Amino acid sequence: MPAKSVQSTYGDKIYEGKAKILYRGPKDTILHYFKDSATAFNAQKKAEFDGKGQMNLKISVLLFDYLKMHGIESHLIKQIDDRTFESLSLKMIPAEVVVRNRVAGSLAKRLGEDEGAILNPPTVEFYLKDDAKGDPLVSEDLMVSLFHQKREDLLRMRELALKINSALLVLFQKAKLNLIDFKLEFGKTPGGKILLADEISPDCCRLWDMATGEKLDKDRFRHDLGDLMTGYQIVYDRLIEALK
Repeated sequence: MPAKSVQSTYGDKIYEGKAKILYRGPKDTILHYFKDSATAFNAQKKAEFDGKGQMNLKISVLLFDYLKMHGIESHLIKQIDDRTFESLSLKMIPAEVVVRNRVAGSLAKRLGEDEGAILNPPTVEFYLKDDAKGDPLVSEDLMVSLFHQKREDLLRMRELALKINSALLVLFQKAKLNLIDFKLEFGKTPGGKILLADEISPDCCRLWDMATGEKLDKDRFRHDLGDLMTGYQIVYDRLIEALK
């Protein structure tokens, strides 16, 4: 279903981001339309990949369903079509929670360390979700003292992030993939319950082939390491096989 059809059927556009468009859905829900756009380096690098939106939606729904079976609730209600899912309408917490199992990406650059070193235990970092500021790394204390977030919410997000990591590590190991790091977002229900939100896809995870070390995530696009959709298809196919 194209974006125009989603809008005419379900309501007004709420927000358009780098990879998704959000529309007002029925009964106070939100519709997430997955675009074919890919961006990197704060949108300085951009491209379109046919089928990327469908692939990210399939992987996200698959992983949300898997996590639900492991006791982790998300905002997902149901898939609407091959590019759109319906979710609960949450009050989003303005933080990106990054779980790191190995050194890679910005952490390797920040510390001058080689990529691939194992982090034991896994590391959790908070980034302020603010495009204008470049989503900067911030401490939990700053999230409380300067950005007025509740410490108990941050502790709950950390707890959930590590629980999600433990569950995903098992699945990705079965899929013969190393889960290097990944980004999560959370939101609150009207009753104050914190739920996993946004998406979980190769756009926001680093995934390396266990045998070869080949990068099968968005780093293929960031650093011109190979066809993006080939990597994403491999991830999806292996997840389907691992879940059998």
